[in-house]
Amino acid sequence: MIIGGALLIGLIVFVLLSSSGSTKLNVEKERISINTVKKDIFQENIPVNGVVMPITTIYLDALEGGRVEEKLAEDGAMMKKGEPILRLSNTDLELSLVNQETQVYNLLTQMQRTQNASRENTINKLNQLTEVKSSLREAERRYKLNKKLFDKGAVAEQEYLETKNNYNYQKDRLALTERVLQQDSISSKQENVQARESYEKTRKALELMRKKVEDLVVRAPVDGQLTSLDAEIGQSKSKGERLGQIDVISGYKVRVDVDEHYISRIYAGQQGSFNFDGKKYTLEIKKVYTQVANGRFQVDMTFLEEAPEKIRRGQTLQIRVALSQEKEAVLIPKGGFFQETGGNWIFKVSEDGSIAYKTDIQLGSQNTEYYEVISGLEPGDQVITSSYSNYEDIQELVLKD
Repeated sequence: MIIGGALLIGLIVFVLLSSSGSTKLNVEKERISINTVKKDIFQENIPVNGVVMPITTIYLDALEGGRVEEKLAEDGAMMKKGEPILRLSNTDLELSLVNQETQVYNLLTQMQRTQNASRENTINKLNQLTEVKSSLREAERRYKLNKKLFDKGAVAEQEYLETKNNYNYQKDRLALTERVLQQDSISSKQENVQARESYEKTRKALELMRKKVEDLVVRAPVDGQLTSLDAEIGQSKSKGERLGQIDVISGYKVRVDVDEHYISRIYAGQQGSFNFDGKKYTLEIKKVYTQVANGRFQVDMTFLEEAPEKIRRGQTLQIRVALSQEKEAVLIPKGGFFQETGGNWIFKVSEDGSIAYKTDIQLGSQNTEYYEVISGLEPGDQVITSSYSNYEDIQELVLKD
């Protein structure tokens, strides 16, 4: 009975100690990280990776489909504006050009023939008008003469009336001839205008066809470096197919991937920085691409100063993008403790350094190095920032040297 009673009392004591939460664990100091809480300048930022790209990239697409006949430049070559890169062939397009040229030539010949016929017709009408005017003058002379003679009784009435009728006829004939000539002139002008418009339309179509044939020779649109050239002799290329690109290497930009969590906090004008070859460089966001793919969106950043001399296209940079202005705050270094605690509590080291006990805290913003402390800690406090993977149920850590 005495042994049983002792065991029961021991069990009760064990349960009471367990329920009081005063579990302890011995830990060697060299196996943990202890850091001091400090008050310093803080700026919220996020780490991102960016790829160096040319400041401007112009893509080369096939304006007309065809077969690659000749490569006039190789990938990586420095090009001047207008220099040829590829020569394509397209039999159908070239045949259409010949037919279009023939059509323009035939139309021009027909227009010239029409103009010549119109000119001849106008000349004939003018000759006819001259004859009519001459006949009218003769009829008028005879009419006036016979009228005087008729008034004196020197000629018969019949002869007088014949000359009068002829005079009136010639007047009507002149009026009709002039009206016909006027109408012919208007009609000729309209025909010439229509023929000229038809010729101009056909000529413009010919110019467009020639431009299409000229587009079979792919040329550099600007000065720059030819990259990503994808064409081999004998290969067929469709209209609109990507052939390569020209990189304008007068400057560089950085294409950065950002987690979609920050899409509402990223905007043009924000700055970021990175270290390269022992020097710090500052970038500025110029464009934000709001399309999200695989949980990330992209931004373009440009250098505020000159880009590093040794930087190269395709190089990856580790950049810190600032999300806030600088301010003074209480800080603790980042560490593995956050994964287990979520920033709700931390092990705070006692003043004598012998133990560390759980302390409730509240964290705010963060950057690549520090967490901002809202409450629970003061500058000068020491805390354990390494991983708490084995300390979830521990209330106190006994620190051993």
